[in-house]
Order: sequence, then structure tokens, then C-alpha cells
Amino acid sequence: MAIRAVLWDIDDTLFDYASADRTGMRAHLAAEGLLDAWGSAEEALRRWKELTELHWRRYEAEGGDFRDQRRARVRDFLSRPELTAAEADDWFDRYVVHYEAAWELFPDTVPVLDLLARDYRHGVLSNSSIHNQEHKLRALGVRDRFEAVLCAAELGVAKPAPEAFHAACTALDLRPHEVAYVGDQPDIDARGAVEAGLWGIWLDRADTGGRPELSRITDLHRLPALLRADTRFGAPSTFG
Repeated sequence: MAIRAVLWDIDDTLFDYASADRTGMRAHLAAEGLLDAWGSAEEALRRWKELTELHWRRYEAEGGDFRDQRRARVRDFLSRPELTAAEADDWFDRYVVHYEAAWELFPDTVPVLDLLARDYRHGVLSNSSIHNQEHKLRALGVRDRFEAVLCAAELGVAKPAPEAFHAACTALDLRPHEVAYVGDQPDIDARGAVEAGLWGIWLDRADTGGRPELSRITDLHRLPALLRADTRFGAPSTFG
């Protein structure tokens, strides 16, 4: 059965989240007078990234209130467990101003979305919230390219759970084997999609390699050829 649609992750797949987060947090810490509190800006940024990954993985595994994982990140980062929800929200909201100012799509995003639109439908499945991702896609000028945008906070289930992938397929009125999923995380995105019956494709922008069981590309320009080749039922192919 031919692939009829591509589902996309957003952060670090279509949108350069890592760069925006790093640039935004550096500007935020400077504005808050906190750049030197960790010994160096690099150490502060390393700690923020570490806590972001920790609390995101906890949120993906356990669910709960989306804003609570943000508040926990802020309290841990500042070593201030006594911060109220409102205080943590205010601190994070000040960061968001700098973070959003640094938003950019990867250079290959729009050309490949437009090229694939000739033959494939597009949707989004993200482990974030619809409020965040709808706003992001509109601000970046690409929301109209996606038929459906689904997010874990509203679904009540996150990738790599099969239910998350199946909900996105249902929104497109397609069966899992008719859908490819593209994301930057080999386990949460690609392997999770495969286990849900989709074609999972790992976008390995850093070209870290490994994981020979997965279909892998190193940039989006390689995706159209991979989809045309359709190697789902043979050995996984690496286009990189």
C-alpha cells in the first residue's frame, strides 16, 4: 500500500528548536542578570537543556498538566522550590519573549513541504500542546500546509504510545500503513511510529548514525527520494 500522507514532528524536525532555545535563554539570562550564576553562560545553557530533557521525558511518560513541567523546570533551574505557580509562570513567560524572537524553520523545511505536497497530504503529531504548536506554525507561516495538528497535551497520550500515532492517522482518515512519520528522535518518533504500524523515518540531522533497523535521513531534501523508493518492506535504508 502506497504512502498517502506524511506526519511530522515539529521541534528539531521542521523548526530549529535547539538554536532558538539556546539563543532565547542566553538573552533571557542576560536580561535577568543571571548569566554568571552558574559560572559561565555555557554551563547555564547546559543545565537548562538537561532540565528541559528531564522534565519533558517525565511529562511524556506520566502526563499531567502541561504547564506543570515548565514550572518544575524553572524551580529546578533556579534552585527555588518555593516559587509559586504564578512566579514560575512569569519567569518562563519572560523567557518566551526572547525564545520566540529567535524562531526559525530549518532551511530545508518549506522547499520539501512544498515539493511533497504534490503527492502527499501533511499532518502534525507533537508531544507539546496545541496552544504552543498552532501559534508556532502560524508565526512561522506554515500552518496552512497541514490538514491536522494533534498534540499530546490535548490527546492525553504522548509518543511513542501507539494511541498517539493512531489518533493522528484517524484525523487524516488513513490507516497506519498509509502514513509515514518523520521526527528527530529515533525511539520516540521513528521506532514509536514503526511499532504503531506507520513507516517511521528518523531525521538524523547531526548524522550520528547507528540504529540500522530504522529508516534514516540526514536532511529533508533526502525525504522525497526515500518515499519514492518505499523501503518499508525490505532492509531499512539510510539516505545520508
